[in-house]
Amino acid sequence: MSLILAATPLGNAADASARLKSAIETTSIVAAEDSRKFHRLCSDIEVEFKGRVISFFEGNEQERTPELLTILRSGGTVLVVSDAGMPTISDPGYRLMRDAIAENIPVSVIPGPSAPTMALALSGLPTDRFTFEGFSPRAAGARQKFFEELKFQERTVIWFEAPHRLADALSDAVAIIGSQRQAAICREMTKRYEETIRGTLGELLIWSQSQEVLGEITMVMAGAPQGEESRSTAAIVARVNEFEAAGMDRKSAIATVADEFSLAKRVVFAAVVDAKSTSKIST
Repeated sequence: MSLILAATPLGNAADASARLKSAIETTSIVAAEDSRKFHRLCSDIEVEFKGRVISFFEGNEQERTPELLTILRSGGTVLVVSDAGMPTISDPGYRLMRDAIAENIPVSVIPGPSAPTMALALSGLPTDRFTFEGFSPRAAGARQKFFEELKFQERTVIWFEAPHRLADALSDAVAIIGSQRQAAICREMTKRYEETIRGTLGELLIWSQSQEVLGEITMVMAGAPQGEESRSTAAIVARVNEFEAAGMDRKSAIATVADEFSLAKRVVFAAVVDAKSTSKIST
């Protein structure tokens, strides 16, 4: 009885590990994100699988988890694979892993390819501290908030991006974070048309707007310089105070500064409120 999460190749079948091949050959039940892609993988890596494949993807993960737990409780072994990379990393498997651990069911992981760490290495950006943010939001408003929350993140930032939304996402990033932050687009990693485009956010935006972008995209962006948030907050508050001193009401001053700094009004408002609270505490 055990639950096994196994990393599968991102694109190049030669990256399949010996442990992955052995697990596929010996496990009777595989929970696969896409059964057709799983069987294609078996063919590509020349492994014969004679067991049962259970469909296990985002849309049915919640209902499939109890079924797989029942199999595990009865002494079965379940191998979980996603279409590419490591299960649970923006792929199905988290709920099952969490619940199996809660029931003291033995669990293990077969390590292997992972898009976030490969992209991080390819980017040439700092690797000592980083954060993975999954996919950026589809809706424009949510995506802008996503970048607002990352603007002062000092760690290197990694996220997945849909190719047809890349230009819109980079446009939002430039508007909120600025055009000069270093970043990299890692496309089709380990596949035939793999490429990495490095440059500033502004340069990457121009690249994304100049052609049709296809394939799997992983974005990597340098973190903010240390202390930039406190410096920016001070500048925002000082500018609001400047407009108020000139006779502008606070609401108008906040709106004007928000436009000037390319920030949401709520961000400027929060900076002013925090500064006021800090001033009261210090006195």
